[in-house]
Amino acid sequence: MIFKLTFYTFIFLMTFSCSSKKIATSLTDYKVKLDTLRLYDASRNREIPVAFYSPDIKNKIPNQQIVIFSHGYGQNKGGDYLHYSYLTENLASKGYLVVSIQHELPTDELIPVDGKPQIVRMPFWERGAENILFVLNELKKTKPELDYGHLTLIGHSNGGDMTALFATKYPDQVYKIITLDHRRMYLPKTSVPKIYTLRSNDYPADEGVLPNLNEQTKYNIIVQPTQINHGKMDDKGSFEEKKKLNFYIWTFLKEIQF
Repeated sequence: MIFKLTFYTFIFLMTFSCSSKKIATSLTDYKVKLDTLRLYDASRNREIPVAFYSPDIKNKIPNQQIVIFSHGYGQNKGGDYLHYSYLTENLASKGYLVVSIQHELPTDELIPVDGKPQIVRMPFWERGAENILFVLNELKKTKPELDYGHLTLIGHSNGGDMTALFATKYPDQVYKIITLDHRRMYLPKTSVPKIYTLRSNDYPADEGVLPNLNEQTKYNIIVQPTQINHGKMDDKGSFEEKKKLNFYIWTFLKEIQF
């Protein structure tokens, strides 16, 4: 397997665990392969578990596009990067390389519940943004043939906050972002990168997090309401809810107009 063999050569790779399986989905164009491994960022003394969802094919896809996914807050239980398979597998079945990052470790502090979220949670979002940057840079070293000019970041809830922060800090690194009901980090008011956010039917975003109607028009930012609960935007959602979320994500990625 390409990723397992390549990442073994990294001098910064501390520990490695890999599992591979064939995943069948009802929407498949390709069968999907899942590989998991643990990266190590020596500059921060930080382990970063990642999962790679990729088409299970022999020949490379020319200019293959990448999606980096960030999960919602899981109170440091671990394994959350695998809990959005309806989304990650679907995109991989369409030809994308999808990299899902586990941002929380059991040894991490819990996110504060008191205080202004944009202040007390910022260090956690900063760490998430640096995780994304580290993984992206290592991909560029090991898979330079991928299409880094059209990188998409997707994140749910707290992972969406990290995604919004990354787009604010490193706008030249990302082509599109999609947040699934993030609520705390202000979306950048810009047309580059392209911004799309799916909203739940049960939790509002904090004041100022979403651009107003004039700003949405000016920067072509798409704010898409849904009838899906915030907590059902992972694998807990119903078949119909997951189908709807995949539909919204796909139309934004392909810029399909209706």
